[in-house]
Amino acid sequence: MIDRLFAWLSDGERSMGQGTDALQLAVAALLLEAAVVVDGHFDPRERQVVRGVLTRAFSLSAEATQDLVAAAERRVEASAQLFGFTSTINERVDRARKIEIIEMLWEVAYADGVLDPLEDTLLRRIAGLIDVSDHERGEAKRRVLQRLGLQLA
Repeated sequence: MIDRLFAWLSDGERSMGQGTDALQLAVAALLLEAAVVVDGHFDPRERQVVRGVLTRAFSLSAEATQDLVAAAERRVEASAQLFGFTSTINERVDRARKIEIIEMLWEVAYADGVLDPLEDTLLRRIAGLIDVSDHERGEAKRRVLQRLGLQLA
């Protein structure tokens, strides 16, 4: 597991195998936080986007992604703070990977095609906690909107 994590962090390899590790769990938990921040519900569209983002980011099978999301849901229910998740990211991820995580969060925030002010606030907060600048966060948002075919608001 450590070798796979090191490979992903050091040379950009996106495959981390099938296990759930602390980094995967932290990222999944933050994505869930973004999905439920507005209405407190993890609706089917948000679930689909979160699963897709995690599958791509960590090269997971459908079963491994489902297990990761379930584990993250349990973690989010048990935690009232973002700090534990963001500190794991800060310990294990370089700047480029942090920006990728922000892009993942933007994709979840725009799952319904609209950005709610609470989602925007949450992403600003998470970006600050993982030391991603406002400029980097804005550029990540622009890239995601372009990929999704949405207009910058």
